[in-house]
Amino acid sequence: MNDSMRWLRAAVVTGLTWGAAWFGAGMVMMLTLLLLTGSTGADVPYPIGFGAIGFGGGLVFSSVLGLIGRSRRLEEITMGRAAGWGAAAGLILSVLFVGIVSVVAEGPGFLENLPILAGVFGLAGAGCSSGMLALARAADDDPLLESPNDGSPLPLEGGSSASGE
Repeated sequence: MNDSMRWLRAAVVTGLTWGAAWFGAGMVMMLTLLLLTGSTGADVPYPIGFGAIGFGGGLVFSSVLGLIGRSRRLEEITMGRAAGWGAAAGLILSVLFVGIVSVVAEGPGFLENLPILAGVFGLAGAGCSSGMLALARAADDDPLLESPNDGSPLPLEGGSSASGE
């Protein structure tokens, strides 16, 4: 698989992961509004809208990570650095979102929402990127994912190998 296809696959997986996290946040918001007010008051259901925005945020974060952190290994990326890159991705996403909505639907008055959305998207991006780094480190430390270099089968639970030896 060439580099551009690997990057595209990684970007889509990152986008789907962020989309799932933001979908969950949209569910919480929708259920909270339903319980408190009896209505959601939204044209697009919050989980779907948040999931789509989260997917876009994951794609932007993957691009930022590809441009800035390409030469770093997982061990070299600190939690603060990952959070900073995620916040940057959230800020970029907020500018894109507000710009598109201002041009297509709401007009220039929608630009006044940029500071609020930049803060929300920046914090959400920082949280998602830190969470992804924590998940990646946990998966990297999993002994079941490591394969012996000598070609022998991976050991199963209880110390026996996959071939029954």
